[in-house]
Amino acid sequence: MTLDLNGAKWQKSSRSGAAGHCVEAANAGEGIAVRDSKNPAGGVLIFTSAEWDAFLAGAKDGEFDRQG
Repeated sequence: MTLDLNGAKWQKSSRSGAAGHCVEAANAGEGIAVRDSKNPAGGVLIFTSAEWDAFLAGAKDGEFDRQG
């Protein structure tokens, strides 16, 4: 999937901390784009809306919590 990211409104988590080292996400029409906030000119990951929804559900359910 290719998305036009010109004019994308990138958002960081409110939990990214004072240093701001986090990922940023942007709604890009038919998908969600994710990039590293420290390197906004670098690569971008693109997810379908269904993939993004599955990721958010897993995060909310603790699927990605570290165990030690």
